[in-house]
Amino acid sequence: MQRWRGLEDIPEDWGRSVVTIGSYDGVHRGHQLIIRHAVDRARELGIPAVVVTFDPHPSEVVRPGSHPPLLAPHHTRAELMAELGVDAVLILPFTTEFSKLSAADFVVKVLVDKLHAKAVVEGPNFRFGHKAAGNVEFLIEQGTVYDFEVEVVDLFVRGEAGGGEPFSSTLTRRLVAEGDMAGAREILGRPHRVEGVVVRGAQRGRELGFPTANVETLPHTAIPADGVYAGYLHAQGEVMPAAISVGTNPQFDGTERTVEAYAIDRLGLDLYGLHVAVDFLAYVRGQAKFDSLDALLEQMAEDVKRCRELVAAEDA
Repeated sequence: MQRWRGLEDIPEDWGRSVVTIGSYDGVHRGHQLIIRHAVDRARELGIPAVVVTFDPHPSEVVRPGSHPPLLAPHHTRAELMAELGVDAVLILPFTTEFSKLSAADFVVKVLVDKLHAKAVVEGPNFRFGHKAAGNVEFLIEQGTVYDFEVEVVDLFVRGEAGGGEPFSSTLTRRLVAEGDMAGAREILGRPHRVEGVVVRGAQRGRELGFPTANVETLPHTAIPADGVYAGYLHAQGEVMPAAISVGTNPQFDGTERTVEAYAIDRLGLDLYGLHVAVDFLAYVRGQAKFDSLDALLEQMAEDVKRCRELVAAEDA
């Protein structure tokens, strides 16, 4: 799959394509409906399928300080899109200048002049252009002028997550923030993942017999609610069952919120400086401060036992 950052990265000889545009944070099951439809249409026409997305999130430019927590970084989104059959991903740097581009100019400069769109696939609530003035109806009008079709796909899947609310990135972020890993997983179609580099922390886990990988997460990452979780630690091509702690370490009067993963039953791991990923499978318990160090150690042993059971049940 080709990855382009900015319009200038698109090959000059790029031909017609099927295009879909959106932030697509998380590439959740609703997003997957639209992207799969675009890919299927592209295959029917014998041309490539292209996803257009933005960095940073448009809200951060339009309303500074409002950047939402991200469910997946761009490289992960691209990998998920590639698995769906997408041929190219175009990441457009979303600047103040770009935010002033009218919907009509966006159509010409991006869809017509650069991507030579033959078809555009979107959800019913798609908005684009300066002040989100462009909508699906306007896009259809433009298609008649510039010779591209517009196909609208209903992305609103429902399930148990959020009490039956339509699946969305906003709902997923809320569930992650509440520690509802089962709900988030239903929407995403996979466990919620947090990525980052392993850095040196206070090393208390090592002293207590539970050495953890202290993950310095990527900017704007959607971090689950404070507590203990069962999941997986991905490092150096290996997937390891893990007990994961999110929080400030109140036992030691900590103030900085951290994500720490203990690779269950693994000894002598040295992951410092490595980029790792942590998958959150299930919530085990909330963050707590114990009466004594012995009480903490007893609870940690119980947490690891519970996490081992939950991961084993997942793998069964």
